[in-house]
Amino acid sequence: MEIAKDKLSALGDMLSYPRKVVIVSHTNPDGDAIGSSVAWRDVLTATGHSVTCILPNRYPYYLDFMPGIKDIIIYKHDAEGRAAAAVKEADLIFCLDFHTLTRLDALSDLIASNTTAERVLIDHHLDPTTDFDLMLSYPQSSSTSYLVARIIEEMFGAGSITRRMAEDLFVGMMTDTGNFAFSFITPDLFRVLSLLCATGIDVPAIHNNVYNSFTEGRARLFGYVINRKMKIFHGGQVAHMSLTEQEMRRFWFQQGDSEGFVNYPLTIRKMKMSAIFIEHHDFIRVSLRSRGNIDVNLFASRYFHGGGHKNAAGGKSFVPMEETLRHFEESVSAFAREGLL
Repeated sequence: MEIAKDKLSALGDMLSYPRKVVIVSHTNPDGDAIGSSVAWRDVLTATGHSVTCILPNRYPYYLDFMPGIKDIIIYKHDAEGRAAAAVKEADLIFCLDFHTLTRLDALSDLIASNTTAERVLIDHHLDPTTDFDLMLSYPQSSSTSYLVARIIEEMFGAGSITRRMAEDLFVGMMTDTGNFAFSFITPDLFRVLSLLCATGIDVPAIHNNVYNSFTEGRARLFGYVINRKMKIFHGGQVAHMSLTEQEMRRFWFQQGDSEGFVNYPLTIRKMKMSAIFIEHHDFIRVSLRSRGNIDVNLFASRYFHGGGHKNAAGGKSFVPMEETLRHFEESVSAFAREGLL
């Protein structure tokens, strides 16, 4: 993957003197959102900029170990107004790991309120909107963390990547690729990973922290979802699961507990597409995964007000769960009639 020289030059011009910078990432932040954001914050801070990281809501508890994560402002719980003050004063806003400001939910209005700051997109999702002054948008990148690592390497040199930054970036790359098993697994990805490993990071410990640090409630919730809530249909090629707020409370649900559930049906032979529907107070969050040429980005944009990647996308439903599931099954049938499934 080649990063356009003119875009790097434009970014270099923006960063050629000290700036007041805000970095934001998407609602329900994952390892890639956090890893790319805090690593980019660290390199900008080291080069003389004043940087604030803001996330719309809380990150999953099992990512607490990531270096520098506790310096992030959580907008939903920011009683002191630090986020609003930082955004008001910012003259440069970086938007990482999302392709449209609506992915910030309540935080989007705050970002939009600053009409003078330059906005820079660093992202790997399909179909970005035009809300940005500079766009480093590379859907062929396996993760935003990989993209950030490449930008740092190009602009500041590989030697500027500290062990702390390497650990954060490794988490982002590992989680967004399904432990290096999904699309865009390239030789250059492993070259960059070798640079990160050379800083002395403890890869087994990172893996253990991310994948082996769940609660008992999460383990029991997973068993319940697979045994009681997974429906397989369309000739064994499509599956959906769902969780209501009441069911989540029953298993002491914490932010991030359902992460990865949607991938599990794809371990079944013949399965082409999987979905999970998570009930929130005023909407249902939709997560979609697929194999091969099944384009869930297209499916999400058509039927669930969403988007993402070809094999991993998401969206929202604003009707009750029963109606949402019925709509999903009808949409699958329509998708199949077009030869898209």
